Amino acid sequence: MQFDCLPVTRAEQNCSILWCPVTRRAAVIDPGGDLYQIESFLELEELTLELVLVTHGHVDHAGGAAQLAATAHARLEGPHRGDEHLVRRLAEQGRRFRMPAQDFSPDRWLEDGDEVRFGQEALQVLHCPGHSRGHVAYFHPGRRHAFVGDILFRHAIGAWEHSDGDLPQLVHSIREKLFTLGDDVTFTPGHGETSTFGHERLSNPFVGEEAMRKWWTNKRMPPRPANAGPEHV
Repeated sequence: MQFDCLPVTRAEQNCSILWCPVTRRAAVIDPGGDLYQIESFLELEELTLELVLVTHGHVDHAGGAAQLAATAHARLEGPHRGDEHLVRRLAEQGRRFRMPAQDFSPDRWLEDGDEVRFGQEALQVLHCPGHSRGHVAYFHPGRRHAFVGDILFRHAIGAWEHSDGDLPQLVHSIREKLFTLGDDVTFTPGHGETSTFGHERLSNPFVGEEAMRKWWTNKRMPPRPANAGPEHV
């Protein structure tokens, strides 16, 4: 599998474009907006879009998913049904954050352990609630790479101080679902730089080993990450 990343929307959200080098069939993860950039990339690389995937229902990640899938006659899958209330109100979110967005109902809601396919490639689905109820991550075992949306960032974690957020759940998702994939796994977050699970397990000031001793053994809440952004970013 090959992939690249395009920052889209004013939130500079990492939209990932993945493709099968044999069939040239592609998947796009989190087309939050600026669809002309995504479509131009697909055209330049001579890729056929087969699948649109969404990690969660916040507008900077999902706002353009319905339009992109419809234009390309592609399948639209994800997130988990826990985010149904969000994806059915994307237009409302868009007005709030001044981003173009369309509501949608996906061709398939995803569950933990599902597999999504495009060309000859497959991604594993992990349900990772905490930033939102229906947040999912996608993992490619062959490339040892994960696409994690707003669950985990380099030296930070996703926002939890909103109606769908749950800090203990978020920590559990990171440490029990993501870190267990292996220290060598590289990940693309929803915003910012890539990192590895091993680096974050050791150094992340919110969910790393030292942080777990500092915050959780004393039953204290860590401060909100400075770069977590507003509720849907």
